[in-house]
Amino acid sequence: MKYHIFYGLMTNISTIDGVLEELDNIISTTVEEDSPLAIFAFVYRRTTARIADGITEGVFEDPRRMERFDVGFARKYIQAFWRYRHDKPVSFVWKIAFRAAEGPDGRKPIILQHLLLGMNAHINLDLGVAAAETAPGGQIQLLKKDFMIVNDLLEELIDEMQEWIGRSSPLLFLLDWIGERNDESVVNFSIRRARDFAWNLAVTLAHAGEEEKEHIIRDVDAQIERVAKAVLAPPGVLLPGVLRLIRTFEEKNTRTVIESLK
Repeated sequence: MKYHIFYGLMTNISTIDGVLEELDNIISTTVEEDSPLAIFAFVYRRTTARIADGITEGVFEDPRRMERFDVGFARKYIQAFWRYRHDKPVSFVWKIAFRAAEGPDGRKPIILQHLLLGMNAHINLDLGVAAAETAPGGQIQLLKKDFMIVNDLLEELIDEMQEWIGRSSPLLFLLDWIGERNDESVVNFSIRRARDFAWNLAVTLAHAGEEEKEHIIRDVDAQIERVAKAVLAPPGVLLPGVLRLIRTFEEKNTRTVIESLK
């Protein structure tokens, strides 16, 4: 499977305003369907809006390049979402994230797992690809500062989101309790590790030839597929049981969950 298959569905989105409009479309679609896929879409929409504010406020070194980067990054998710719904090939990690929303209510992941499955696919794979496309070759190092600022914004937002998720997931604190560490680590995902992984991927792809890129992206997709599977079904006895308990007392209605995140 070649990487251009993952990202081959082109869209006419070329501005952050266009991205926000399309994310609103995905959110309204998934909320109407009562699909937990709305959770990642909503959080990502907030992230994109925050980046747009940063561009307006002069936070980034190169605002025009930053908008191209952010739009290219967002299109990876938007394309994957609509490709999957039209039975077109997507990356392994996006397939896992989307399929996780289709099981019976009693077996679906908890809210935090849905969020982290989307983040795993979008940061560990899409972010590096988008960065390399925005700044190929030696230009990639010029993007590094703005790239890291984006990830700082992501980390801040996720901290906020996890606090707000607690409104719909009252037993979420149990993940901290059993792991004595933050809940991202308990479900085998870390924003900081993902940021570093994505940057290393971006640098590698920026200097790779087209044929080599296909092999690199395919290999990375398979590698982070293992992370997605561990997020979805953590090993051991205690943690799966705790996740079932958390799920039992979580809010099940997607519209109510999204309202609690606003």
